[in-house]
Amino acid sequence: MRVAVVTGAAGGMGRAITDQLLADGLQVVGVDIDGASLLTMAADREDFTPEAVDLIDPEAITDLFDRVTARFGGVDALVNNAGTCFMSDFPDIPAAELTRQMEINFHSAFHCCQQAVKAMAGRTGVRKIVNISSNGAYNFDVFDPPHYRASKAAMDTLTKDLARRYAREKIAVNSIAPAMTETPLFSVLTEEVLAKAISAMPHGHAMQPDQIAAWVGFLISAAGDVCSGNVIILNQGRDVR
Repeated sequence: MRVAVVTGAAGGMGRAITDQLLADGLQVVGVDIDGASLLTMAADREDFTPEAVDLIDPEAITDLFDRVTARFGGVDALVNNAGTCFMSDFPDIPAAELTRQMEINFHSAFHCCQQAVKAMAGRTGVRKIVNISSNGAYNFDVFDPPHYRASKAAMDTLTKDLARRYAREKIAVNSIAPAMTETPLFSVLTEEVLAKAISAMPHGHAMQPDQIAAWVGFLISAAGDVCSGNVIILNQGRDVR
């Protein structure tokens, strides 16, 4: 059985991705700081292993992948989904908030990629890394604050570097960059900002987590073997120029 590690598994997007990969027949290791929610998920999901980990701690990430490798023999896929959006705006972004934003969105993905590449050694077939980025990394018409944009742009650059670096080792690395998707992160927005953002979507509504999860499943499937180094934009055609 193929083994996938999904970070931020207890959130709205993470649950959808977890369920997609479980339906596709993978063993899923769900990682989140919210251990109680992971245990609730594990109660009614076979082939799901909960791992409560603080992903801003590089040593904790190393320990996580050591445990996964010891139990399952390695890793076939990694989905870097953990993330958040802090809403202080420039130029009044506190230094601590900038650091925290980069730690959660980018540093965690960087360190997970480091350990996942090691855990993928010797596994058969094309191994996969999927980074959940954001339209905010490049679309400056939307509301995203600059430290959030920077964290996702850094993730996309990491995607391209690793895709090139590991192409001959058969590790495919891609980013998915969704626009407005209905998750608990909506709660960080004011009603006015949220309504304006949704009204800009061509279909008149936000996208759903299971729609994004289906793209993750596609990339991790055999059909995604030939796709690497791409930032896949999902936004209903909103930003076509």
